[in-house]
Amino acid sequence: MTQRWPTVLHGEDIYLRPLRFRDRGQWNSVRAQNRAWLSPWEATVPLLNSDGDYQHLPSYFEMVRSLNSQAREGHSFSFAIWHQRNLIGQISLGGVILGALRGGHIGYWIDRNYANKGYTTQAVGLLTDFAFTHLLLHRLEINLRPENAASRRVAEKSGYIFEGERARYLHIDGDWRDHIAFVKENPSIK
Repeated sequence: MTQRWPTVLHGEDIYLRPLRFRDRGQWNSVRAQNRAWLSPWEATVPLLNSDGDYQHLPSYFEMVRSLNSQAREGHSFSFAIWHQRNLIGQISLGGVILGALRGGHIGYWIDRNYANKGYTTQAVGLLTDFAFTHLLLHRLEINLRPENAASRRVAEKSGYIFEGERARYLHIDGDWRDHIAFVKENPSIK
């Protein structure tokens, strides 16, 4: 699938735009200021070698190149969440599979200074609409840690329905963590 990229999604108070190279300073600043806030929920890479070292994380520029390449190929779509001129978070639609499944999963993070203001819920709504309307996906998932009450509220307010538990589902904060799955189906795909 080839998707026109980059794409900008506009909401009421926010807009979603792919990261650009010139966003590096703002992205690094927001990530540094929110390191402790985000670490309990952030994906990590499991140990990969006998020395106990984690996989090398890409530079900002490598990350942006990779995200844009994945979007052009139709596998994953990642957006920065913007409020006015402020980068306040990031949201991604990953694991896009077509064929009989036609699905993907959504993940997100938000700057603690913008949490509990409805921005993440707006971002989930914009990305869900993009996935259902433009990509014609049938099913989306949001998988989150059971103790992340704020993220659960986002999924529920966005119309996602609790589907079940997933034991040791993702490597988060240095270990395999249990998750709960929320699902939304596209009513116009039969």
